[in-house]
Amino acid sequence: MTFADAKQRFSSRVADYVRYRPGYPQALVDLLGRECGLERGHVIADIGSGTGLLSKLFLENGNRVIGVEPNADMRAAGREFLAGHSNFSTVDGSSEATTLPGSSVDFITAAQAFHWFEPEATRREFERILKPGGAVVVLWNDRRIDETAFGRAYEDLLLRYGTDYTRVREAYPEAAQMKRFFGAGNFGRSELPNHQEFDFDGLAGRLRSSSYAPKEGDANYEPMTAALRSLFEANQKFGRVRMEYTTQIYFGWLDAARTAE
Repeated sequence: MTFADAKQRFSSRVADYVRYRPGYPQALVDLLGRECGLERGHVIADIGSGTGLLSKLFLENGNRVIGVEPNADMRAAGREFLAGHSNFSTVDGSSEATTLPGSSVDFITAAQAFHWFEPEATRREFERILKPGGAVVVLWNDRRIDETAFGRAYEDLLLRYGTDYTRVREAYPEAAQMKRFFGAGNFGRSELPNHQEFDFDGLAGRLRSSSYAPKEGDANYEPMTAALRSLFEANQKFGRVRMEYTTQIYFGWLDAARTAE
């Protein structure tokens, strides 16, 4: 599933996205080293790089990272966030048209973004810009819904007040979609634990950063904020709540023979 407004959905949410979205576990670098041969000298195209949360991890590993981001506000935020990293550059492009030269990158990553892509056009573009043997990594932070009372209550709040929350959640890729994208036998899957801790202002910012959260001025904004306050008070310990995630990771190759199944 793709969304007609995908490239602009976050324009009004950039500040909250920078401050309150989760990053990615350091263990990801080691995982990709073991499974895909990631090395410090490799060049990475981070597609849908947004504010630079994933790019930062690879820059700190010594990689050169090219952020490909179609949203101008997100692109500017990423440049500011990563201003201290000389190995980072960013371009105005999309998964279907990155603007990058052919056979120019060792890895392609897409964090919290693949569900916005058009799969077939994206695959063709990824094949074009990857060096022979280059790998693609698709990942996202998946909230653990059922493990805690807070997780269940937060999910209920999104179902009640989110503008198109169910549609967005159902768009996240599953194994069958990854099989179609990579080809049978051409990819692997792994998981890593992740979490954030918030005071109330942080939790409210985390909610506002979501593309499906009603904006200020919407009829549901104040009721949603009041419900969030009640949820926080019922679940906080020492003034904070903990949001648990599983970082879902798919990694694979596009130049191996695909098996139609």
